[in-house]
Amino acid sequence: MSAGEKAKAKAEQVKGKLKKAMGRAAVDDPMVVEGQAGKSKGDARQAKEKIKDMFKH
Repeated sequence: MSAGEKAKAKAEQVKGKLKKAMGRAAVDDPMVVEGQAGKSKGDARQAKEKIKDMFKH
């Protein structure tokens, strides 16, 4: 996984986790859902990059 893509994936995961936590603290259900979606997007990006790396070697 390239360093740039790895950083993007991690940033999306962290951003999603923070948004989800803020939504829970504020009892804001739409924000919780957006946070989970962001985290999932980061997880998917990270999985994609790991699969790409497996086929490179």
